[in-house]
Amino acid sequence: MTREQTIILAIILVTIVMFLWSRWRHDMVAVGALLACVLAGLVPSAAAFSGFGHPAVVTVACVLVLSYALQHTGAVDELARRILPTKSGVTLSIAALTGLAALLSGFINNVGALALLMPVTIQLAARLNIPPGRALMPLAFGSILGGMTTLIGTPPNLIVSGFRGQTGAGSFGMFDFTPVGLAVAAAGVVFVALIGWRLVPARERVGAEGFETGAYVTEARVPEGSKVVGMILRDVESELDKADAQVIGLVRGDYRVTAPSPYRVLRAADILVIEAAADVLPNALASLGLILEEAEAAKQSSDEAKSAEAQADRAEAPESSAPEPAEEKGEEKAAPPSDIVLTELAVLPRSDLVGRSASDIQLRTRYSINLLAVSRQGARSMTRLRTMIFKAGDVLLMQGAPEAITGFANDAGCVPLAERALRIPDKRKALFAGSIMLLAVAGAAFGLLPAAIAFAGGVLATMALRVVPLRAVYDAIDWPVVVLLAALIPVAGALHTTGTAELLARLLIEDVAQGNAVFGLVLILIVTMTLSDLMNNAATAAVMCPIAIGTAAHLGVSADPFLMAVAVGASCAFLTPIGHQNNMLILGPGGFRFGDYWRLGLPLELLVLAVSIPMLLVVWPL
Repeated sequence: MTREQTIILAIILVTIVMFLWSRWRHDMVAVGALLACVLAGLVPSAAAFSGFGHPAVVTVACVLVLSYALQHTGAVDELARRILPTKSGVTLSIAALTGLAALLSGFINNVGALALLMPVTIQLAARLNIPPGRALMPLAFGSILGGMTTLIGTPPNLIVSGFRGQTGAGSFGMFDFTPVGLAVAAAGVVFVALIGWRLVPARERVGAEGFETGAYVTEARVPEGSKVVGMILRDVESELDKADAQVIGLVRGDYRVTAPSPYRVLRAADILVIEAAADVLPNALASLGLILEEAEAAKQSSDEAKSAEAQADRAEAPESSAPEPAEEKGEEKAAPPSDIVLTELAVLPRSDLVGRSASDIQLRTRYSINLLAVSRQGARSMTRLRTMIFKAGDVLLMQGAPEAITGFANDAGCVPLAERALRIPDKRKALFAGSIMLLAVAGAAFGLLPAAIAFAGGVLATMALRVVPLRAVYDAIDWPVVVLLAALIPVAGALHTTGTAELLARLLIEDVAQGNAVFGLVLILIVTMTLSDLMNNAATAAVMCPIAIGTAAHLGVSADPFLMAVAVGASCAFLTPIGHQNNMLILGPGGFRFGDYWRLGLPLELLVLAVSIPMLLVVWPL
C-alpha cells in the first residue's frame, strides 16, 4: 500500500466516523475531507471546487426548485386529495398512502413529499384508530423507496449516473433506474401494506392533550408598591428563569395578551400567567413581590394531564375577545383571545431551528407565540424550554394566534401536525409548475438535452413565469446537500486516482467473494445498504461508486450492475432514524425510539435484496 493510499484511506475512515458521530453537519464534514485531500496533495488545488460545476450537483439544485414549485402551487395537494381514499380500511389506506409517497418521490424531493403528506397521515391514523406511527413509518419508507425509480428521484442516483459518465460509457438516462427501482418499490409498497405496518411498534405519540406543561399554571398579581412596577417584562423573566419558570401570558384589565413582548412595561394590578414547578414557584414570586391571584397545584401522574387540559381550555376560551390597545411604545397589539390556539409543529431536518433554542430565535419578540412543551423521541420534556436546543424530529407545542404560528412554521421550516385544507391556491400556476416539470423530464428522458440543462431550463421558466416568488427560489435549494455533493465528488475521485478503490475492490473480491461476480454484486449491495443506514445516502454513494467500478474492472465484467446496486443500496436506509432525513422527521410525531425502525426495516431490506439482485442480473447483465 502506497503513502497516498494510506492517507486517503485514513481521510475516508475519519470522514465516516465524523458522519456517524453527527457532531458536525454533513456538509461541514465533507468540506473538511476535501480540504484534507487538498493539503495532502491528493486533489489539485485548482480542481478542489470543481464539484460545484458537476452536472449531478447542478441537477440536484434545479430539481429541488422545481419540486418546491409543485408544492408551493398546491399541485401535489390536489393529487393527494384525488388519490387518497376517505373510507377504506387499513390495508388499502396504507397502500394508497405509501404508493402515493413513492410516486411523488420519484419526481420531487422526498422530504417535501413526506412533509406534505404527514398531516393527512396523522388524520388518517385517527380515522383508522391505529397509532400514528403505524401509518407514518410506511409513509416514510414509501417515500424513500420511490426515490430509486428515476434519475432525479434522489441525489445518489445522480451521483451514480455521474460516475458512470466518467467511465466513458455515458451517464444513465432518466428512466434507466426504473426497471429495477420500480420492481423494488412496488414489492416494498405491497409488503408494507399487507404485512409491514403490523410490525411497527404501537407507540402512542404525545399529543397536545398529553404534553406535560408544568406542575403549576398560575396567575400572579402585581400589587401596588411591588418592585416590579415600572420594570420591563424581560427583567422579570430573568429573575423567574432562575427558578425555571416562564411567563406565558399577561392580563391587564379586561384584556389578555398571549406571549407578551419582553419590553412591555409592567403596571400595578397586572396579572402574569406563569408556568413553573410547584416547589420553586412560591420563593420566585416572593422575591419579586408578586401575589398569587389563583393557584392550583397539579397532581401527580393522571392529574398532570388534567392540568394541561385546563390550560388548553383557558387558551381557547379566554375572558374577552377585544384586543388591547398598544398604549406604550414597544407594546404589541394583543391578538383576539378567541383566536389563540394550541398547535403541534414537527421540526424538519432542514429547519432553521435545528441547533438553536427559543431564546436564540427570539420566539416571543418576533412571532408573539409561546413554546409550552417539547416532545423528543416520544419522551416529554419541560426542562428549561427557552434554552433547550432543538433537533430534527422534535414536536413543539406552540400557543398563539393561528396566523402567527403559521408564519413561524413557514419561516422556521416546521410541519403542522393537524388537518389542513387541501386546495390549490393558484390553478394557473399549478398548471405551469406541472407542465414545466413534465417538459424538463421529457427533455432529459428522450435525450433532447442533458439532464442538468433540461432542469436548469425548467428553473428559468419557473422564474420567468413567476410560478414561485423569486426570493423563494434560492431558499428552495437544500444547500447543505449541494455542498456535501460538491465536496465529496473530488474526494471520491481521489479514491480512484490513487488506486485505493481498486485495492479495496481486490480485497473484497479475492478475500470475501472468492472471485464470484454474483457474490461480489451482493456484497456491494449489502455494504452500501449498511453504510446508508448509518450515514448520509449521498455520501454513501460517493464513497461506494469508485469501489463498485473497481470491483467490476477487477472481475472483468460490466460496471453497470454494480453501479445500480450502489443506487439501490443507497436508497435503503430503513434500520435507523439517522440513515435518512425522512426517518428522522417521523421520530417525534410517531413517538418512536431509536431501536424501533429495524422491526419493519430489516424485513424490508431483506426483501429489497431478494428482489433487486435477480432484477439487476436480468436488466443489467454482468
